[in-house]
Amino acid sequence: MLYYESVPATQTARERARAELTREIKDEARRQLAEVGALGLSLRAVARELGMVSSALYRYFSSREQLLTALIVDAYNAVGEAAEAADDPEKTSLERWTSIWHAVRAWAKAHPHEYALIYGSPIPGYQAPQDTIAPAGRVAFALVAVLRDANLHVETEVGEMPVELLHQLDAVTEILSINLAPETTSRLIMAWTQLFGMINFELFGQYVGSVDPSDAFFAHGIRQMAEFTGIRMTG
Repeated sequence: MLYYESVPATQTARERARAELTREIKDEARRQLAEVGALGLSLRAVARELGMVSSALYRYFSSREQLLTALIVDAYNAVGEAAEAADDPEKTSLERWTSIWHAVRAWAKAHPHEYALIYGSPIPGYQAPQDTIAPAGRVAFALVAVLRDANLHVETEVGEMPVELLHQLDAVTEILSINLAPETTSRLIMAWTQLFGMINFELFGQYVGSVDPSDAFFAHGIRQMAEFTGIRMTG
């Protein structure tokens, strides 16, 4: 819910109208993503479909890149919200881990074009700004919350890590505000990338001829990655 304090009624109405038109612009842009992809997205085409002149739309998004950034942030936040909503701290660590993985996959299958925008091929000429970093980490933070509360038990330790990697993992733990051993942090990152790697292969047709449909394989991967990160199969 939005609250406005000490704002004249006329200004509030103007802000609401602006927010509504911004939503309509992004909705139309998402529709065009499904038709022409990120490369074909055009501010002029969006304006035309909404019955606006291009100059009016530029008051809301000054460039195609700014509109893309807004769509990317929305997509990251949406999949992050799905992951967070699926987590129930009252359940076992394995149940929480499993619910998050299934929620992320379900969101991706329900929104394939938005998923492709954030986890598909890079957009030529587009450089994601700092605004996208925090939303992009929401799924990882959801997984971190599970590991933070779990009684982790890693069966096999690897050999000595390179100093460069140890420094990188230390930086990650500081950013995430977690107290995990470097080996556990590295396994978390591997599991995180495995989650999206499995979804990518499914959505982009890479499992055809092997584990397609991939429901059983995905469920098996969830348990494998849970155990890999140290989550006990009994909770």
